[in-house]
Amino acid sequence: MKASCSHLDGIREVTPSAAGCEECLKTGSPWVHLRICRTCGHVGCCDDSPNRHATKHYRATGHPIIEGYDPPEGWGWCYVDEAMFDLSDRKTPHPGPIPRYVDE
Repeated sequence: MKASCSHLDGIREVTPSAAGCEECLKTGSPWVHLRICRTCGHVGCCDDSPNRHATKHYRATGHPIIEGYDPPEGWGWCYVDEAMFDLSDRKTPHPGPIPRYVDE
């Protein structure tokens, strides 16, 4: 893992695209955890989820930064630089109850 991220200046305040994984909600698919894109607000599921929509969103768009988002967890990840960093002072608030499809 690299020690730093060169994309931190691209982090934006965003509006979540959905209350859960946008694509999984449409198809009825399960997810484990949520990630929110800090470029556009797309909400996708993590890589432990069957469909890995957050990573698919990164590959389709090139948007490098995600935030742990269920509930807002206070950390960020840069796909490009493979770097984790603190977002606790600028978490994206969740708009309401998070639908759950996978037992924890």
